[in-house]
Amino acid sequence: MFAFLSPLRKALRPAVLGLSALGLSACDVNLAPSLGGGPAIDPSQPIPVALLVPKSDGGAAPVAAALENAARLAIAEQGAQIDLRVYDTAGRPELGSAQAQKAVDDGARIILGPLFGEVANAAGLAVADEGVNVLGFSNNASIAGGNVFILGPTFANTAQRLMAHAKRQGKSRILIVHSNDVPGQFGKSAIEQAAKTHGVQVVGAQPYALSVEGVSAAAQAAGQVVQSGAADTVFITTDATNAAMPMLLRQLPENGVTSAQVQFVGLTRWDVRPDLFELPGAEGAWFALPEKARQDSFNQRYAAAYGTAPHPLAGLAYDGIAAIAALAKQGRGDALSTRGLTSSSFTGTGGVFRLMNDGTNRRALAVATVRNKQMVILDPAPSSLSSAGF
Repeated sequence: MFAFLSPLRKALRPAVLGLSALGLSACDVNLAPSLGGGPAIDPSQPIPVALLVPKSDGGAAPVAAALENAARLAIAEQGAQIDLRVYDTAGRPELGSAQAQKAVDDGARIILGPLFGEVANAAGLAVADEGVNVLGFSNNASIAGGNVFILGPTFANTAQRLMAHAKRQGKSRILIVHSNDVPGQFGKSAIEQAAKTHGVQVVGAQPYALSVEGVSAAAQAAGQVVQSGAADTVFITTDATNAAMPMLLRQLPENGVTSAQVQFVGLTRWDVRPDLFELPGAEGAWFALPEKARQDSFNQRYAAAYGTAPHPLAGLAYDGIAAIAALAKQGRGDALSTRGLTSSSFTGTGGVFRLMNDGTNRRALAVATVRNKQMVILDPAPSSLSSAGF
């Protein structure tokens, strides 16, 4: 699903980054203490918000610009008084740490960003002793906690949504097909946890090496499991933009893993690559995505304001400002504390979301399928989320 940080930074240089590629280095560990507070604010005055983005990182500079644009669009649309101050991290942890401290010294009451996980981790550590919360743009749950929250969509959230749907549809025996790298392991773990939550059995996990031979061997092995009758569902963790995905959707059916026998489920958004819908394994498959109407509306408003389509990550900055604005408009002095940030749901560019006490997030997702090579929504995104998620 998501490339972790080093691949992300590389991916930003040659091409536009897909929605799922938000994650960061798996070795990032958030050591910030768990602080229940956060600086008090005067809701009647403009709230100083620091936006930390990699403006001078050549490959990430366009993303930084899009994030800033989206944040300013949110300020204009949300109707709250926000004093946005932008700081350049250059995509480096040491500079992210220094800029976070400078932002707080300048009066920032909350930090939005940074983009990269290890930079967000460093920023959080720098200001943890002052109780300032950080809303990072990562989707890597390993950096969440303490005073660091992540805004990016997570494997765990998607897996829980899809597993709940599978359970309701009578699915009970899951085979996981995943790459044998860090993203694949994270995806596998998320699916296993979701299966445990919903009382669904994982009958096996088939890893594959990132090569033609590796994918072919995995497809053959998965075929043997399915032909034995052990599985009624095949859950694929692979990112839709990864070269392995079309190979899997061709070779799995060639090895007897067909939609007539099992339910295909994708952990990532297949709609970002509609050409996949033409492949044999795609017909009838399930995947999850945000509320499309809201996302399309944001894209249109952004394009009208800035004359170009938003980067796929831009909406995360809009969401962060939307949450801050919503809390500020409640008139509460503790709006930016951990208590305030986790007190309610917010409406963002892809629908409803909320920040959790462990620093992760829950996002309302729709479940879609492929019918006659077209995406069809099976189960719309919910309009509200409980504190426990779905």
